Parts: sequence; structure tokens; C-alpha cells
Amino acid sequence: EEGRILVTQNGTPVDIRTAQGPIRLQLRPPTTADEPIRFILDVHLGKLARRLRLLGFDTLYRNDYDDPEIVAIAVAEGRTVLTRDTGIIKRRAVTRGYLVQSTDPQEQLREVLDYYQLHNQHQPFHRCLACNGILTAVDKTAILDQLEPKTIRYYDSFFQCANCGKIYWQGSHYERMQEFVAGLDAESKT
Repeated sequence: EEGRILVTQNGTPVDIRTAQGPIRLQLRPPTTADEPIRFILDVHLGKLARRLRLLGFDTLYRNDYDDPEIVAIAVAEGRTVLTRDTGIIKRRAVTRGYLVQSTDPQEQLREVLDYYQLHNQHQPFHRCLACNGILTAVDKTAILDQLEPKTIRYYDSFFQCANCGKIYWQGSHYERMQEFVAGLDAESKT
């Protein structure tokens, strides 16, 4: 069903005109290894956006995007729309998209990683969780005035978002994030 809407009910393709009960709509676009997937998410998927960014996926999200703006950005930038809103997926201009089924952010992430077969394509800690910008290593001396005294004392390796300037370091939160990523990797091997 390349480039077409796939309608399923309990995992089986069905005709949308005759289906009764809950159905699942999916756009099945072609993807190539040369073209990394880039997402734009609707207002319902903020926690999923942070998780995708944590894994290094190019993920646009703002809680004030309206549907026409999401569609326009997706078309202009060749982004895949992730949504919980069937109205966005049904728009003719949307050629790449996925209707996320789960309401649980962790399940949503599994759903997207499984559907797009992205388990081995992530680059953790590569993007800013706040704005999606690229993180680059920064010398500690260049940002001393932006750090708390204990952070200066205990940490030496820092990264800064090239877009918003947010600073990251490998504190206790980093260890939890590493465990999160390791858990996803372990799941994908089972």
C-alpha cells in the first residue's frame, strides 16, 4: 500500500466504507535509507516528541501548532506527521503520516519505532529536548557564567544547543536517560 492510506481493523485491511467499530488509519509512504525520517507532531504528542528527540530523531513540536500549520510544514519540509487526530491524517496534502493509537507516551514511542522500523537508527543525546536543535560539545570555560557552582565543581563535559543555547551535561538525569535508551535497545532485540 505504498503511498496510500491503509485502513485496518484488528490488524486486517478493511474497506473504510463498510467497516464497523474502531478502525486504524495509516499512511504508508515509501522511505529510503538515504533519507532520514523527519517528524512533526500534533498538540497531543508532546511527551512523545521529547522521547523522539532524546533518541536523536528530527522532531518538530509546539503545543500551539494548529492543523493547517502542521500540514503546511509537513509538505514544505517533507516531514512525517504523527498525530492522534484523524482529521489531520485525512487531509489530501498529508502524504506521510501515522495515526498514533496509544495514549501512553512509552507505548506511543514503541508504536512509532516499530512502525517505521527505527530501532537501530537512533542517535541518542544528539538533539535538544526543548527545541530540537543539534547539540554540540562546548568548552566548560566558555559557559562558566551560565553554570551553578556544584555543576562547575562536579562536571567537565558539556553540550549546548546550537539553536536555543540550552546547556546539557552528564549528571544523574543522563544516567536515567541512558537506562531508558538501553531498555529500548533490549526490547528491540527480543
